[in-house]
Amino acid sequence: MMISVHSTHSRWNSSLKPIAFVKDGDILELKVKEASDGQIRKDSDISDVTKLDFSRIHPLTGPIYVEGAHPSDTLKVEILDIKGEGWGWTAVLSGFGFLSGEKDVPEGVNGYALKIWDSMDGYSETKFGDLRVRVKEFPFPGVIGTGLPYNGIWSTIPPRENGGNMDVKHMTIGSTIYFPVFREGALLSIGDTHLAQGDGEVCGSAIEAPTTVKIRLSIIKDKRLALPAFVSKVKQLEYEGSYITFLGFSSDLWRASVDAVKQGISFLSNFMDQVEAYMLLSAVMDLKVSQVVDVPNWTVSAFLPLDVFDEKDRNELLSTFERGSW
Repeated sequence: MMISVHSTHSRWNSSLKPIAFVKDGDILELKVKEASDGQIRKDSDISDVTKLDFSRIHPLTGPIYVEGAHPSDTLKVEILDIKGEGWGWTAVLSGFGFLSGEKDVPEGVNGYALKIWDSMDGYSETKFGDLRVRVKEFPFPGVIGTGLPYNGIWSTIPPRENGGNMDVKHMTIGSTIYFPVFREGALLSIGDTHLAQGDGEVCGSAIEAPTTVKIRLSIIKDKRLALPAFVSKVKQLEYEGSYITFLGFSSDLWRASVDAVKQGISFLSNFMDQVEAYMLLSAVMDLKVSQVVDVPNWTVSAFLPLDVFDEKDRNELLSTFERGSW
């Protein structure tokens, strides 16, 4: 069954009429719009970003009614395949993103910026400054979730007990996600598909792209989870080569993360504008909590994979790093 890209909604609302009725075990192919709902296109420039209508962000395909799914059950969603359409985008939006609330921020990160990526043969490519960047794709839905347990109309931006805007890149092809069912029929919706993303998605966007998503839906009877969970075979670090890793330490997890991200931007600004560095880190850098027990400080590690650059640029990046030019 193919479900049209035109059947979308941009808010959680459990009173919405389902766009399709499916059975336990059915396999579906869903056309999914990119996160801007068509406002950013392959030929877009910065003017399309500055006039973006934020109320249209996250057009979700759904809700999908799974016959036989009841509030005491769990919905099992297997991600069988995700195919892009040959392009994607990464953008910085004024007032949005990890560093938007900071007083001392790198130049440009509180403004607007845009990168368009070409996608082919499992890789996304574009230029940042003079560096050609080639990112391995692990496509996944940034937003996927069941109907909320409470009434009303709710923003898709924060993740909730139904899943929603989780932005977990390991929920990719071959993964299985388990959702609590709060409403009759489960009312699954999916959107905000990404071709790739760094853990953290620090600038507020990944490599956003329109896709076709193939999933299998199954019901696990009489066992409802408190929160979503998933099983995945993806390696913890996707690239086999070297990483330059920046560290942050603080008793506040947010502050430790900010410090690590700022170091990454400072380093990459040797090669590109600071706002470009912010977007690049959002697409490829993995923020990880490395320890929580050495009180009072957390350790946050920000992993920048060198494999996304060509060999000549990798050598120059390492040389610059070793000279302490950041």
